[in-house]
Amino acid sequence: MLKHLMTTSLKVASIGVLAISLAACGSTGSKQAASDNKGTEQTQTASSNYPDKTISLIAPSGAGGGWDMTARTIAKVLSETKLVEKPITVENKPGGGGAVFMAEYATKDVKDDYKLFVNSPPILINNLKKDGNSPFGYKDTTPLAQLTKDYGAIAVPANSKYNDLKSLLDDLKADPTKLTVAGGSAPGSMDHLVSILPAFKYGIDPKKIKYVSYDGGGEAMTALLGGNADVLGTDASSLDQYLKAGKIKVLAVAAPERLGGSMKDVPTMKEQGIDAEFMIWRGIFGPKEMTDDAKKFWDDALKKMVDTDEWKKEVEANNWQTEYKNADDFKAYLEQQETQVKDMLTALGMQK
Repeated sequence: MLKHLMTTSLKVASIGVLAISLAACGSTGSKQAASDNKGTEQTQTASSNYPDKTISLIAPSGAGGGWDMTARTIAKVLSETKLVEKPITVENKPGGGGAVFMAEYATKDVKDDYKLFVNSPPILINNLKKDGNSPFGYKDTTPLAQLTKDYGAIAVPANSKYNDLKSLLDDLKADPTKLTVAGGSAPGSMDHLVSILPAFKYGIDPKKIKYVSYDGGGEAMTALLGGNADVLGTDASSLDQYLKAGKIKVLAVAAPERLGGSMKDVPTMKEQGIDAEFMIWRGIFGPKEMTDDAKKFWDDALKKMVDTDEWKKEVEANNWQTEYKNADDFKAYLEQQETQVKDMLTALGMQK
């Protein structure tokens, strides 16, 4: 009889605490089981409340660039659609094309479920390039979703003598130091690669081109419009408002085909005889040790967000293209693109 009661008690306790081992049976075991079970219920209740406070969404650049626009759009749509009911604040943390922010995030915020950030290929590039490289990359985060795709573009001021990419490249080939090229991130970064890729494909030594980096696309654009730079290499979507205002000319886009909207008349690099293409995805990331509950919340919320009319309207207004990948697919894609970026940097002599 005693043996039977002990066996029954152990079975009940095992079920109640989800297979937590008991130190003893009888009344002590039952109390321990009840206590453990209560603790499990409290943990589940607490975790299911995520998020229960303000969320910070970081743009690791200055205001006005692609990351800043992406972060503010995500925050706006999630709030408007009530997919996230807690406040979302957007913070700008410029420096080193995102490398300064990553150094802090990957070491101090590894468990902060309430601090997310947006990024694009620089999270790969900064980790792979030789000069000014970052020891931290996407593997020091939790990739949550790819949201959009964009393409590189080359722009000049509206009063520039250049009206096509080939004439600009001809002058650069004659004297690579003749023109100052601006970008919103450090040498060897995404903007730098966008800027020099067509020149490299045209037979120009990319190391000889005078590239000046700024903290974000907004500052780089100010330099271009203020006469401190002759050319700007950046993402096409961030040029939209300046093109519409007649402040710049976009000479080419690094896309497989012409884009729509304000860029519909801008030829691709391939159309102008330059075999160059550069896709710029944008995505959202969380901390490396993000909890499963937080990851699931964002997986669900972001998937719903990209299907809303509010998101589609913003995508069209910003001249973006939606290309959604969930957390698992996004991580797999980053593994593939890491190899591609490494090959490109190697070709340019900029790999680690």
